[in-house]
Amino acid sequence: MRVTKQKSLVLNIINNSHNHLSAEEIYRECRLTLPNISLGTVYRILNQLSDNNQIKRLKVQEFDRFDSIHKKHSHFVCSKCSRIYDVFNDIINLDMVNVPGKVYDYDINFIGLCNDCLQNKED
Repeated sequence: MRVTKQKSLVLNIINNSHNHLSAEEIYRECRLTLPNISLGTVYRILNQLSDNNQIKRLKVQEFDRFDSIHKKHSHFVCSKCSRIYDVFNDIINLDMVNVPGKVYDYDINFIGLCNDCLQNKED
């Protein structure tokens, strides 16, 4: 995969973000550095980076969000406000997983209500 300044910029934005950005948010951030970059270019780059396992694509309701792959982690997604939280606990012991083969990777997403939405629910 050829490295371009656009691809480097998109990857840098994702790797330095503490949020799980949408393509549109990444596009807006890119335009601060490269005003002529198109939304289509950002989508193509995100697809390439995701397909090559350089970033993680998270499906949240009807939208894709993107995350860096620095350290293995899971996610908690609030079903009300759609916020995504990183979960860095070791969730499972792969030696205890009963599958008909060898596990190389896994994804775990917890879905529920975040503390803010739980508190607002009670009001």
